[in-house]
Amino acid sequence: MADTLADTKDVLVDRAQQQMRDHFPDSGLTTRQKLALTCRIAFDGGHDSGLAGQISARGQQPGTYYTQRLGLGFDEITEDNLLLVVDEDLRVLEGEGMPNPANRFHSWIYRARADVNCIIHTHSLHTAALAMLEVPLVVSQMDTTPLYDDCAFLKEWPGVPVGNEEGEIISAALGDKRAILLAHHGQLVTGATVEEACNLAVLIERAARLQLLAMAAGTVQPLDPALAREAHDWTSTDRRSRANFAYYARRALRNHPDCVKGTVDL
Repeated sequence: MADTLADTKDVLVDRAQQQMRDHFPDSGLTTRQKLALTCRIAFDGGHDSGLAGQISARGQQPGTYYTQRLGLGFDEITEDNLLLVVDEDLRVLEGEGMPNPANRFHSWIYRARADVNCIIHTHSLHTAALAMLEVPLVVSQMDTTPLYDDCAFLKEWPGVPVGNEEGEIISAALGDKRAILLAHHGQLVTGATVEEACNLAVLIERAARLQLLAMAAGTVQPLDPALAREAHDWTSTDRRSRANFAYYARRALRNHPDCVKGTVDL
């Protein structure tokens, strides 16, 4: 006999969240390992665009962050070839080579947003295509609700983001949201954790693809705002981010076993 058939939705949500807290602890991966896996996940998820795009995460010391070396594609990143750089001046503290000069605008976001610990900026295929239309991302499907009312839009392209002006423009346009669609450019997502940012990067590319498909077939219909907000909050918990990331990471490790050292238990 079932015990929960008379329970309210709130009670069931609380029970599920407690179960996720019990079953999805921290993976124990280092920041370097999480970033290397994220690069491979992004590559497999259609975020590859040559050497364009940067993935970064704050380092242990204030004013530092990890990012990939310019000249390596997402499918070549390992935990050993990531760089640790000073954010304002992009000086390399650990590692060989140089960071992408466009990493400068990451510094502006980190300075403006203490809650952000990871940034993923790519020119993924479908987000870049949507950006060419100069229309915002429209969230109208349940799976994409983590981005509901959480994706800003920058309609004016400020040019290549290697100057401080672009950092000011992009960080201001992002505001307090976790994601932004950059017209004629690509996408950027942020996260309190690497796992959260990785999940949003996978999701924004899927959301853009869904929107383009739906726009080609007809008119995209809006979600009920209250239900969309409920779904946003339900799908945006730290434990759900961990569970999703672990799945993506296991898949990436099957395709790219060289990106981390030793045995990874996920």
